[in-house]
Amino acid sequence: MTAISTRKLGRTGPTTSALGLGAMGMSDLYGPADEAESIATIHAALDAGVTLIDTGDFYGMGHNELLIHDALRGRDRESVQLSVKFGAQRGPDGSWLGYDASPAGTKTALAYTLRRLRTDYIDVYRPARLDPNVPVEETVGAIADLVKAGYVRHIGLSEVGAATLRRATAVHPISDLQIEYSLLSRGPEAEVLPVARELGIGVTAYGVLSRGLLGGHWTPQRELAGTDFRGFSPRFQGENLTHNLSLVEALRAIAEAKGATVAQVAIAWVAGRGEDIVPLVGARRRERLSEALGALDLHLDAADLAAIEAAVPAGAAAGERYAAAQMAHLDSEQSAHSAPREH
Repeated sequence: MTAISTRKLGRTGPTTSALGLGAMGMSDLYGPADEAESIATIHAALDAGVTLIDTGDFYGMGHNELLIHDALRGRDRESVQLSVKFGAQRGPDGSWLGYDASPAGTKTALAYTLRRLRTDYIDVYRPARLDPNVPVEETVGAIADLVKAGYVRHIGLSEVGAATLRRATAVHPISDLQIEYSLLSRGPEAEVLPVARELGIGVTAYGVLSRGLLGGHWTPQRELAGTDFRGFSPRFQGENLTHNLSLVEALRAIAEAKGATVAQVAIAWVAGRGEDIVPLVGARRRERLSEALGALDLHLDAADLAAIEAAVPAGAAAGERYAAAQMAHLDSEQSAHSAPREH
């Protein structure tokens, strides 16, 4: 494997590795994880040259941040970019209680994050979703205060639409938008990506393997733990799953002709959509990380891209990426269908 190249997150953001590590699954939402293997995977990522680690304060209710702190012990803090999401409110049973991206809630959340990570600053801080009760200008303004105070270096956003990007950028430069983007989730291409590029905002793309569907290892018989949200995800249900796995098999033929895996082709496709896009991979084990890193050595030429487009055309996925209640919280999904929300 060659050395990992770097990419800059937007006009104003940090320079990071061309591939980032999403740590969510090490603590939450994908069923049980092995803590020792999780830390070993973070170490392997750092040793390979991955510098961007993405987390959320609500992943395992602080567990993910504590885990990352343990993994970074003895490492050079300045060589790592920590991207942290906040705002999701949860009960002790893991239930979802809404969002709080108010100025006071924002600053309080950061105070806890800094303590759990035992760091003096966060590289990119962002609300996990647009708070329907708080104008985005107020949330961004609160993080801008934290930037001025030195606690945050860059401001990011997550799953917001084009109109919200414009409003946020008018308050403070935005380094990057975190949004789901993959061969099975191409919604951002219509409006969000063009506006992000116009505004000089980078993209950190999560879900590049569509929650494991494009990993090439999924089977209809797979048993899911009760805490695994894929058990409720529309794309993993019944006929939807059968259809989506048929797309994976079409992609597998292309991958095998390239001497690559399905996952590598899926990651390489996202990475190839622009130098302003950094794919986040949610590897929980070293073997999956190694496979993902191999995507950076994979070159997709025009013929490959045409074959991929034919095998998995835009809009080919069956089922939405979240259940209906969660889709309703996504400003990124509403903006194309409705006027900007006024406050």
